[in-house]
Amino acid sequence: MKYLYLSAAIAPLLLITPAQAQTRAAAQQPAKNGEAVFSTGVAKGRDRLDSATSTSALRQADIEVLGARSLGEVLRNIPGIRAEHFGREGNSDYTIRGLPLSGNGSKYVQLQEEGLPVLEFADLSQLGADMFLRADLNLSQIETIRGGSASTFASNSPGGVINLLSKTGDVEGGAIAGTLGLNYGEHRVDADYGAKLSDTLRFHVGGFYRQGEGPREVGYDAYKGGQIKANITKQFANGHVRVYGKWLDDRTPAFQDVPLLVTGTNADPDFRSPNGFDLKKDTLLSDRNSAVTSLNSSNQLMRSDLRDGQRAKVKSIGLDAQFDVAGWSISEKIRFSDISGTNLGYVPIAAAPAAGLAFTYGGPGGVLSYATGPNAGQTIANPSTLNGNGLLVSTVVADVQANSLDNLTNDLRASRVWEIGAGELTTTAGFYGSSQDIDTYWSFVTALTDVRGDGETSLINVRTATGVPTTQNGYLGYGIAGGLYHRAYDVNYRVNAPYGSVNYRLGKVAIGASVRWDTGKVNGTLLGAELGGGRVGTAPFDINGDGAISRPEATTGVLPLATPGRVDYDYDYLSYSTGVNYRIAESMAVFARYSRGGRASADKILFTPAIDYNTGKLKDDASAYDEVKQTELGFKYRKSGVTLNVTGFSAETAERNLQINSNPDGSIRVENIVRGYEAKGVELEVGVHHGVFSLIGGATYTDAQIASDLAHPDFAGNTPRHQPDLIFQLTPQLDFERLSVGANFVGATESYAQDTNQLKLPGYTLVNAFVQVRATDRLQLMVNVNNLFDELVVANTLQGSIPANGLLLGRAYNGRTASATLRYGF
Repeated sequence: MKYLYLSAAIAPLLLITPAQAQTRAAAQQPAKNGEAVFSTGVAKGRDRLDSATSTSALRQADIEVLGARSLGEVLRNIPGIRAEHFGREGNSDYTIRGLPLSGNGSKYVQLQEEGLPVLEFADLSQLGADMFLRADLNLSQIETIRGGSASTFASNSPGGVINLLSKTGDVEGGAIAGTLGLNYGEHRVDADYGAKLSDTLRFHVGGFYRQGEGPREVGYDAYKGGQIKANITKQFANGHVRVYGKWLDDRTPAFQDVPLLVTGTNADPDFRSPNGFDLKKDTLLSDRNSAVTSLNSSNQLMRSDLRDGQRAKVKSIGLDAQFDVAGWSISEKIRFSDISGTNLGYVPIAAAPAAGLAFTYGGPGGVLSYATGPNAGQTIANPSTLNGNGLLVSTVVADVQANSLDNLTNDLRASRVWEIGAGELTTTAGFYGSSQDIDTYWSFVTALTDVRGDGETSLINVRTATGVPTTQNGYLGYGIAGGLYHRAYDVNYRVNAPYGSVNYRLGKVAIGASVRWDTGKVNGTLLGAELGGGRVGTAPFDINGDGAISRPEATTGVLPLATPGRVDYDYDYLSYSTGVNYRIAESMAVFARYSRGGRASADKILFTPAIDYNTGKLKDDASAYDEVKQTELGFKYRKSGVTLNVTGFSAETAERNLQINSNPDGSIRVENIVRGYEAKGVELEVGVHHGVFSLIGGATYTDAQIASDLAHPDFAGNTPRHQPDLIFQLTPQLDFERLSVGANFVGATESYAQDTNQLKLPGYTLVNAFVQVRATDRLQLMVNVNNLFDELVVANTLQGSIPANGLLLGRAYNGRTASATLRYGF
């Protein structure tokens, strides 16, 4: 099927390449007032004041001053986008304008690169699409469309599209930059260069390499790797053909929840770090506890290393072409990506006083000792004073292997402008096709660690008062009871979507509508005891080869290889959008839009009761996708260095997802949720450029609630977790001939930790400062300080209320990090 898509894509190009025409495609032209047109998630690139959509473009120069340590720190500066990145690179969570963030990843907002999705589904469990994206000097700009026609011009993106666009050599020159972490471990080199090879041929190439411990102390180089991207463009009189490629191999740590202390009340909590452990810079990761032992997908011994963390490997090649032929503008985008990687990390499920866990796992008189590290074998005589905090953590060790997330995507469209009466009718027809593999293997085991900072965490052993070990090398079990989360996926998702639009512009008024019909075919097999039907997920296995079966070895996680579950179902849904734009004057416009879109459930309904695993069919067709309905009313203004966009919005969302939260007793669980959500609010975007002063920013006010919940009807009317009333970002800057100074402010008001609406997470404002000194026209020194005032910002807790012992599991944003970048342009 992949080759069928490829043949269908190339055939039209063979016909149109030699053709001649008088003009270039509109998407390649600047607007009349000089501002570049916007082309992401719309039928045809045009001046944003002539389009009934909410769009933004964050340009490379704007991104550079942010000093972002991860892609999430860049995307949080886009108006309307709520980004929960927790300081890690990849597997962050993104949503837009009050659409729910009940699970992981980016369910309703598609992440794209060069106009095509990185993964067909941006919220794959354990493997978010942003794992396979990096921002470097190749980046030209990030275009974003929120709501609107995103529902009909991209599949699985009813909330919007975030599109990372690369430089293409149209501006000759390049740069080389070296970045050094001033108070944390980072050594990074970036370089890029673009030029014309002839009057009709140009290229661009660039990339980065980095190595270092990173912004949190782990005791080893947790960041290691880089990427290379290149493209070459052939320009014709009537269009262009571009071929591009990407090679990415990058390793970053999988930061997860850690123990934190809380006093006060649910309405006014006071969070603090445990003694000897700093929430802003420490983690449970350490080279003392990095070895992972379990069974592989063939039930044979497998050894992994937590230091591999989130390892992203991508090899991709793509083609982007656009031509004018006989009055039609025809564009073709196609890309094949070979994607694999790992996600290894600790996922804590309980934190408690060490003496209590000694009793839990070792019985009365249970004895603790170090299993790893320089004190391996040494008894812990006084658990209550261990590391100054007396805490231990029972944790899942998650070893997720992405064997193949390969995908082939193709988008072919044709547009034409017709003169009808006194107006212009723009018609567009297109076809999108994709094939997305999900071939992954999960092995979850359990272990016991202490809580110690500076990258010195160790695994802990337990034995009974009579000396009988209940752990082995710090492992409580080489699986989870019942074989939970010991899984293998081998599933393919095929998506086909014809789409079309019409837009009629008469004077100052433009009226348009678009429609898309997504059809999906899901086929494959699953392995795991959670499929039921008598399947067994644990068995005795001699992990250490000593000829005896220890207590942890007695319930080793295995796959029921002889009894796979089938997945074989089809689905389809219709998306549509209609809007009207009124250009009041050259400098301002108003618009209104209504849209209905869908999002396929993808892997979130696998290993749930939604599928009959004997036949592979859905038990309820409604499980196949979720529906989003949105209304927008907007005002746009642009004149004399001032840009102002204000959009009122409302949304209704049907949601099926997996959510990590806690039981009433505080224990951690993964829950299947079936819900309805409602949200309304207003989004503001502003830009000011006057003399040496400039300012860009935005704010989004949202009033959201859970409209219905199948399992928890009492949640109806509650505010969704992590949904603040207000999120904002603001970057003022002063630019002189040789000096630029400024600051980036990002923040949010308070929100609830969980959907029970008890414990509140305090509001915050993070300040990130920067200064650029241009010693010469080519040489620049930049210093960035993120979280300038070293604020403690707790952005997540798994528990929904303060427990009696005041001990929670949660995450905080990074503390103060400072870096210096020396850049030479040529």
